[in-house]
Amino acid sequence: MRVMDNWHENRCFGSSVVGPRGQMVIPAGARRELGIDVGATLLVFEFFHGRGLMLLKADAAEQMLSMLGEQLSSFEKLVKNYRSQKAASGKKGG
Repeated sequence: MRVMDNWHENRCFGSSVVGPRGQMVIPAGARRELGIDVGATLLVFEFFHGRGLMLLKADAAEQMLSMLGEQLSSFEKLVKNYRSQKAASGKKGG
């Protein structure tokens, strides 16, 4: 999945200026490469302790949250198995 494959890759597509109505233009190269089409929903997050913004496509955020949920479920199972094994070995005197 592309979201996690390029997690550490950083790029700068250019710059934008905030207009008088608070609007800005996303550089064409970024829109093209990232598949941001007219009507795409972008989530806007505070980033770097209030010093910046992070834009994330809504569908990508949903995919990331789904993947994180699956990973957390796996970790939860591992912890439960560990605790049950530890409890069973403790009952045997070890």
